[in-house]
Amino acid sequence: MNFPIETVRGRFPALSLTDKGRRRIYLDNPAGTQVPQAVADAVSRCLLTTNANLSGFFETTVAAQTVVDDAHAAMADFLGAASPEEIIVGANMTTLTYHMSRTLGRAMKPGDEIIVTRMDHEGNVSPWLQLAEDLGLVVRFLPFDEKSWQLEEAALRALLSERTRLVALNYASNLTGSINRAKALTAVAKQAGALVYVDAVQFAPHGLVDVQGLGCDFLVCSAYKFFGPHMGILWGQRDLIDTLKPYKCRCSSNGLPERFELGTPQIELMAGLTAAVDYFADLGAAAGEGGARRQRIARAFEVSIAYENTLAQKLIDGLSGISGLAIHGITDPGRIGERVPTVSFTIEGIAPETIVRQMNGENIFLWSGHNYAWEIVHQLGIPAGEGVVRIGIAHYNTSDEIDETLESVRRVVAMLRQQRA
Repeated sequence: MNFPIETVRGRFPALSLTDKGRRRIYLDNPAGTQVPQAVADAVSRCLLTTNANLSGFFETTVAAQTVVDDAHAAMADFLGAASPEEIIVGANMTTLTYHMSRTLGRAMKPGDEIIVTRMDHEGNVSPWLQLAEDLGLVVRFLPFDEKSWQLEEAALRALLSERTRLVALNYASNLTGSINRAKALTAVAKQAGALVYVDAVQFAPHGLVDVQGLGCDFLVCSAYKFFGPHMGILWGQRDLIDTLKPYKCRCSSNGLPERFELGTPQIELMAGLTAAVDYFADLGAAAGEGGARRQRIARAFEVSIAYENTLAQKLIDGLSGISGLAIHGITDPGRIGERVPTVSFTIEGIAPETIVRQMNGENIFLWSGHNYAWEIVHQLGIPAGEGVVRIGIAHYNTSDEIDETLESVRRVVAMLRQQRA
């Protein structure tokens, strides 16, 4: 089917906003997407009609509990979890990872080893580095292959030892866009007896996550990257998380997932989270899938991936024609399915921020900098203080927007080069 782009765009009020008569082009999506009207309505409705704390017996508290339960059930469907009890909701991915790293650290001792990668966002690196510092653990870094732009199983296998307790890796990079073979990498780590913690923040907006199929122990993602509110979600394999003793208040619940969700939950944002998941289900239904919510979500990704890949290849092809421009990631059209539509580049002699400031002035929203891909820029020898220009596509973007963006890059680069001459 043809992707229903006009229908999709009609769901997002922000896409019709203008500034002094000038349209907005949202290509800042790796840092956070816009939200459908249904998400904003769900948050508002919760605040106005079910605004209460939990565990009481009056109408609003009972309704608030339903909102919380619905959000866990929705994310279980979104991630392919076996049970809503495996879903832990928190402030954001980084906070959840810090919390879980300290919980897992209770079972680690000096000399134990953990592996982190040079492709991950700092949210899946620093928590483990600091845990290692606290406990006297040994940290081993897994580099990515600069030809494949992926983490390689053989390289991981070479780092593993009988003392490896945990491998932290990412599903997709927020700078290069590369999708890693998370299932294969997990299998290698599990053969060595290590736990596997997967950061799926950048993958979840662009591909169907199947936590049971991956075989990992933990997986984290962020709702605001897939059209939802600002919150993070952590999935943990039930038999494992049931054995863990988190840091928590003495009198708070020991049930799952409550023991990991500290304090009063973000109930109104959980309402928005359910609405974001249902947005995907509705898109799948519009594409002809009439089954359960998980099936409709899967169909939504089938059609959106095909649409996004076309836009991403158009962007890559256009950028590749600019003299002196280097794309840091997969560019081969035959491998477009091995990346998400996040494209980062540098241009010799021009600071990324200079390009981005000019394009932001044209109401094309995108980012420059290291974007917390701290290890990537260091492995590639890119100055961390400069970083890259990052363009990130979501499935509400259009081919015309990519054309306008490419024209802007060409024009801005030509202008900056002329100023240097």
